[in-house]
Amino acid sequence: MILEIILGLMVVIFITESYVVWNLLQKVELLEGWVEDFTERVTDTYQEIKDIDSTGHFEADDEVGSIFNGIKQTIEELNQYVTEETNG
Repeated sequence: MILEIILGLMVVIFITESYVVWNLLQKVELLEGWVEDFTERVTDTYQEIKDIDSTGHFEADDEVGSIFNGIKQTIEELNQYVTEETNG
């Protein structure tokens, strides 16, 4: 009698643990997809910023130039972080 109760509890615990593992796996796969998309977006944005500023029109001393340089610096830092994470 005790053996059947222990076996029943073990089956219930196994099913519960299996569901928990499956649920966590789904969440991890979702986050992996998000990180891959984010990495691609950062890389694409960095390339677009480099292409836009290739002529140097935004390096002026006016307000637009300083804001653009701030945005460019932030994107460069993000790109550096992303490339370090993917290579390391």
